[in-house]
Amino acid sequence: MELTYVTYIGAKPEEVWNALISPEGTKAIFFGTVLQSTFEIGAPYEYVGPGAAGEETVHVYGKILAFEPYRFMSYTEHPGPAYNERHAELETRVSVTLETVGSCTRLTLVNDQWPADHPSYERTKDSWPYIMSSIKTYVETGKTLDYGW
Repeated sequence: MELTYVTYIGAKPEEVWNALISPEGTKAIFFGTVLQSTFEIGAPYEYVGPGAAGEETVHVYGKILAFEPYRFMSYTEHPGPAYNERHAELETRVSVTLETVGSCTRLTLVNDQWPADHPSYERTKDSWPYIMSSIKTYVETGKTLDYGW
C-alpha cells in the first residue's frame, strides 16, 4: 500500500524545505507541532506539540533514513505512544522529494511500507491532503489554513 501526493508550489525548493523542517514552518503545517532532530542519517526525530498527552505530546516519531537538504528526505514513521499501544511495531516510511519545475517546486510525498494491519492507514490517507495544502498555502502566503477543527 502506497500513498502518493504531488503538488506544485510557487516558491524555490529552499523555501519549501525550510517550511518542512523549521520550527515556525512545522508549527504552521503540522498542526502546532515542532520537528525535533539532528537530521543525521540514523538519528531519531519526533513531531512534538499539543495533543492527547498534553503540550509535549509525541505525535509521530522514527528515524532519519536519508537527508539531502533542499532536495530529499526519508524517514520511518510510528504513531506516538499516546495514540497506539503497538506504536513501536506500526512503522511506515515517508519520503519527500523537491524538484524545480520552471519557477515552481514540485513536492512529491510518498508514504509507503504499510503493515497490513496498520490501524491509521485510512486516517493518514485522508490527512496528507490537508498537510499538502497547508504546505503550499504557508510557503506561498505565509498564512496557515483553518480547517475548523
